[in-house]
Amino acid sequence: MRLRVEFTTEPFDLDEAPDHALVARQVVQTAQLDSVDVGPFGNTAEGAAEQVLSVVDSLLRESLEAGATRISLQVNVVDDSVGGTAPSGGTPSDGPRGSA
Repeated sequence: MRLRVEFTTEPFDLDEAPDHALVARQVVQTAQLDSVDVGPFGNTAEGAAEQVLSVVDSLLRESLEAGATRISLQVNVVDDSVGGTAPSGGTPSDGPRGSA
């Protein structure tokens, strides 16, 4: 199984990246993931499920330790085939599954 994680850390600082943001970026950039996209308003990483879950654990712990007061994240299952379609014939934009 492959997973994609999208995350942001807060509080924001528009003048300079805060320590918690730098720590979060370092966690994903040094991990053994297939792809990492770091941006000023959000970050995305993708890889094998075990690697992504391990990175999420480190990301949460280290970012909070570095001063983050809020971490928003979303984890999606992605298909291994080209095109990134979701499992069970859905599309990546179908929204959350299994929620009430």
